[in-house]
Amino acid sequence: MVMEPVSVEEAIEKAKKKGLRPGRVKGTDGIQFTKGRNNRIEVITWDEFRTTLADRQLEVFDSNGFMKIMKRQR
Repeated sequence: MVMEPVSVEEAIEKAKKKGLRPGRVKGTDGIQFTKGRNNRIEVITWDEFRTTLADRQLEVFDSNGFMKIMKRQR
């Protein structure tokens, strides 16, 4: 499975089409995409999502529709 980096805006568009929202794992600075049904994940704004990605030097990677947030590999 090859994971390719995608732009934040492209990741947001893909997430919205899948009914996903940005979330933060409660009590941590970890972020992920969520459908909002997990009590351990608090839904955040897309602006908070963008800021967290930038602050933590994270990037969204995609492989055939599966998206994962990881450290930038540059």
